[in-house]
Amino acid sequence: MSYLEKEKDLHKMIAEGNLLGAFDKYYADNVVMEEPRIGKMEGKEANRKREEEFVGSIKEWHDGGVRSIASNEEEGITMSEQYMDVTFADGNRMAWEETSVKKWEGDQIVHEKFYYNMPNG
Repeated sequence: MSYLEKEKDLHKMIAEGNLLGAFDKYYADNVVMEEPRIGKMEGKEANRKREEEFVGSIKEWHDGGVRSIASNEEEGITMSEQYMDVTFADGNRMAWEETSVKKWEGDQIVHEKFYYNMPNG
């Protein structure tokens, strides 16, 4: 399976509401994830906890999806541009777009960096 196919499968699982299953399947034990608001977080356990907190904070999902996906098969890098519109448990509704760049080793993501401007809310 190509990296592009893996990236598409990852997003298919997320679209089906299986974000944590996608995380378990595709993220390496030593994964490093970076986000503008949070900084760098290392290890699958710590990053899964963060993902669980994010999923648990969503009260209602209004819209979301993938605008574009690209891959560099030789370097094991994929990029995706996605959008979300959700209402959080505190009643705050936010819509935003983000881009993520992933570095793969075999079937696992070892590094992911997000790029976005989070709206105030």
